[in-house]
Amino acid sequence: MVLIEPFIILAALLCGIASRAIGFPALIGYLTAGFVIHEFGMSSGPVLEVLADLGITLLLFTIGLKLEPVKLLELKVWGTSLIYMIVAQVVMFLLLIVLGAALPSLGLSYLGASVIALGLAFSSTVFVIQTMQERGEVQSSHAALAIGILIVQDLVAVAFLAVSSGKAPTLYALGMLAIIPLRPLTLRLLQIAGHGELLTLLGLALAIGSAQISEMVGIKGDLGALIVGAVLADHVKSRELANNLVQLKDLFLIGFFLSIGLGGWPSASLITVSIVIGTLASLKPLLYFPLMTRFHTSPRTAVLASGALANHSEFGLIVVSVAAAANWLDPEWSAAISIAIAISFVVAAPISSSTHEVYLRYRHRLLSFQSPKLISSYEPTHGVRIVICGMGRVGTGAYDSLVATWDREVLGVEELEPRVAHHISEQRRVVAADASDPEFWFRLNFNELQLIMLGLTNHRENMLVAELLRSMGYRGELAAVVRHEDHAAEMQAAGISAFNLYGEAGSGFAAHASELLTPE
Repeated sequence: MVLIEPFIILAALLCGIASRAIGFPALIGYLTAGFVIHEFGMSSGPVLEVLADLGITLLLFTIGLKLEPVKLLELKVWGTSLIYMIVAQVVMFLLLIVLGAALPSLGLSYLGASVIALGLAFSSTVFVIQTMQERGEVQSSHAALAIGILIVQDLVAVAFLAVSSGKAPTLYALGMLAIIPLRPLTLRLLQIAGHGELLTLLGLALAIGSAQISEMVGIKGDLGALIVGAVLADHVKSRELANNLVQLKDLFLIGFFLSIGLGGWPSASLITVSIVIGTLASLKPLLYFPLMTRFHTSPRTAVLASGALANHSEFGLIVVSVAAAANWLDPEWSAAISIAIAISFVVAAPISSSTHEVYLRYRHRLLSFQSPKLISSYEPTHGVRIVICGMGRVGTGAYDSLVATWDREVLGVEELEPRVAHHISEQRRVVAADASDPEFWFRLNFNELQLIMLGLTNHRENMLVAELLRSMGYRGELAAVVRHEDHAAEMQAAGISAFNLYGEAGSGFAAHASELLTPE
């Protein structure tokens, strides 16, 4: 076998670019690159193996940094995730047993079928986040729900990895608890590190160091990295550190995905099973949707979130690979599951992109799933003439400037419930809603509305809401904040009055919008 790691990296780059160019995640390209390189008689070396291990460690560490216990404790998050995983695992286990009986060459034991079924119960964090980012929906309610469900699933996968290691923690493992009193010091170091490469380097040291120390005291290293990340979570510097490490983590994980393909192709019967398993991922929304609405999620949010989850997860591949290393499965299953994941991504891409159209087409039928508790929770929105979408710093400044003239005819819209509670305590008229949700706008009287101000987190979100409003028949004034001149030009071309965010913040936005109005 020839060892040419630079060529392997180049092949990963080219296949990743090709995959992205045709509209699929780069992950499919990396898996493909591994199989292609294998056909040329090449194999991975120590560098690729180190990168693969680092990628998994950073994956767990960044998951820990992003943990928000308050959100994960919401019933619609953990209830949907756990019930889905139980039902999906039972169904997939029975299917695998039937396939194993029909194809004895698979050599599938009950234990092996259970592990594979567990791995296939996960959905892909990489796919969901990438899809939401490309559509400008990362801050939406359906993205928050989907990502919360994914984190719960990831925690279940981490628990499996910890158990499967077969290690018994030593007495010295109690020393890991020292990270709790050391949290203030660690956060202080993150502050000193600033915002650039020094912060990233410190994050690497924390992830790798915690993994190495965990291994020394009998705890699986990846689990130790997750624990340390979780202790540091819920702080502004922790979120910044997670964002800094994302690209590095994704880069290192390429080594893991390549190593799967470099292991070679599975048998013909396993490839057939992979195609079946990969295609079945498209049925996941049929279980996610009723569970979400049962836990008082709006039908639209449930449709968009469940559509994003119609895929298998790279974490499932990690679970199956660990099981294969423990001799619970034939190593061929790692390659088979990687093919199934790639197929699920191909199937999931059009499903995820069509969810908005599906909801609008079947809206009246889907609304029958809306829970009475959810309907009763909607705040009254009568007598509104001005709506401000996004009650952050700019939106709040605009609200405070306009309310002196328009009083209770000004309504603020905010997705984050803690922020809504704060505004209500400050006597502002603010409701918790997703500005991209047509159901919220259906509750307003467009004949009364004179102005809608868009102050959401990014340009793409503002444009999406503006397009939605025009498609629903709103003909009043629209104003939006922008950060760049090209965005301002796009807004103006769409008939939206643009205000540069770096002008006079909220009060300037209000003055700009007031020029469009004549108080009655």
